[in-house]
Amino acid sequence: MAAYLDCRRDKRNSASAQAFEARLERNLCDLRDELASGTYRPGRSICFVITRPKPREVWAADFRDRIVHHLLYNKISPRFYASFTADSCACIPGRGTLYAARRLEHQVRSATQNWSRPAHYLKCDLANFFVSIRKPVLLHQLAARVTEPWWMRLAEIILMHDPRGDVEVRGSRELLALVPPHKSLFNAPDDQGLPIGNLSSQFFANVLLNDLDQFAKHQLRAPHYVRYVDDFVLVHPSTAWLGQALRDIAAFLPERLGVTLNPSKTILQPVSRGVDFVGHVLKPWCRTTRRRTVAAAVRRIQEAPADQLLEVGNSYLGLIGQASHPHADRVRIAQALMARGHAVKGDLSKIYRRSL
Repeated sequence: MAAYLDCRRDKRNSASAQAFEARLERNLCDLRDELASGTYRPGRSICFVITRPKPREVWAADFRDRIVHHLLYNKISPRFYASFTADSCACIPGRGTLYAARRLEHQVRSATQNWSRPAHYLKCDLANFFVSIRKPVLLHQLAARVTEPWWMRLAEIILMHDPRGDVEVRGSRELLALVPPHKSLFNAPDDQGLPIGNLSSQFFANVLLNDLDQFAKHQLRAPHYVRYVDDFVLVHPSTAWLGQALRDIAAFLPERLGVTLNPSKTILQPVSRGVDFVGHVLKPWCRTTRRRTVAAAVRRIQEAPADQLLEVGNSYLGLIGQASHPHADRVRIAQALMARGHAVKGDLSKIYRRSL
């Protein structure tokens, strides 16, 4: 029941959730019986394409399968989280984008002695991360900590399931064609790739990259390191040290984890120029929102349907408010919202529903 309640928290209005709730007790009992007897198998997934911030496939498992994802996650995640470093972020309770931005800010301040000394940063990104994840590597990592046979078998069923075998694709051909072929799960080998959008995929990704975190901390002895999903940053006074760290990581990733760096997104430069990470730009004495994020927010507010504007506006004001110096950006957002007829709170933190 706890897994069901966790699952429905943000998905209660979906068609599959409502269909499941129509016969809630019977469906939960049937699911429990399938799990207990070992006959449970994942059902149909829905695949669609989102275009912001860039085109990508999103896979939505059936509601009953998402309950099973939460069941497994609730059972085994604490033992993995206990081994994660404090610099591992994303899909971990209390460690979202704001935690990652603040963690990096702390690391940069430490490396530069509160901005009084020069330092450089190395920012890296993994190439086609979710599509390139090798399931056998992950299975071995899971087996090292999930020692109960029943839970390990369930983890294997979820991990090794290929959603392409039973999928409903939604959207036009033109929209689907926006996703580059090498980023599409439909083109991945059978033992490779996780569907973006499932809780299990997010958790499995952190399990995989925990080995990278441990390598950075204990083999490279990186004094200042932060990772958010497949983006990670190392900060150090020496560019020579960072260059050697880059070569070591580039050799480690394909050999141990079967993934590779994206050379086009590898950056090595002084921190004084600004570090762009998780939507924030960190500069001496301030942390602001990325300029293109603010510009995209203004465009979205100008174009959003009237019935969605309250949700969109408050969402962007909350996002902008995560920066340490957000006032100028909040003013731009507030002006765009007032132009659409909404009233904005005096501290520019929220907007109000228009009276009819």
